[in-house]
Amino acid sequence: MPLTTLDAQTALVLIDLQKGIVGLPTAPYPAQDVVARAARLAAEFRRRRLPVVLVNVAGNAPGRTAASLGGGGERPADHAELCPELDPQDGDIRVTKQNWGAFYGTALDLELRRRGVTQIVLGGIATRFGVESTARSAHEHGYHVTIAEDLCTDMDADGHRASVDGVFPLLGETGTTEEVLAALPAV
Repeated sequence: MPLTTLDAQTALVLIDLQKGIVGLPTAPYPAQDVVARAARLAAEFRRRRLPVVLVNVAGNAPGRTAASLGGGGERPADHAELCPELDPQDGDIRVTKQNWGAFYGTALDLELRRRGVTQIVLGGIATRFGVESTARSAHEHGYHVTIAEDLCTDMDADGHRASVDGVFPLLGETGTTEEVLAALPAV
């Protein structure tokens, strides 16, 4: 379903826009384009005094898997540092997760509910992993979910499309960064 409205208490949730991830080859959008759109949205949410949530990943969920996303090995010391273009502010909500989704094992739901948030606008890297997992959880927690399609990218364009076309419409509404900006509640 296309974007119809944004609630008065909507939060922007940005997933894994951090140094160790934005350097990966991404599709269909270059990571730097996603970061630029995220920075623009974050600035506008802050201007309107709406919550901005900056999520980074600093670990991996335990358990055996048949494949690995990180390729194994030691991560660089700055892997989990947020991209400076996001201009993190003291008033932003910071979430460090140890798995794909931003809700499991974190205080994200508590932080959003304390602020009266009823809807989230979601974006980040990677579409099929952190973004989709967080969208599923947000939906299950009862939030209205909007995914800005051009605010997400993946390491695989077909995987990105599968989430955008096949999963996200079942979890909420989708739109573009420009549509989100146009739908933001008046100041």
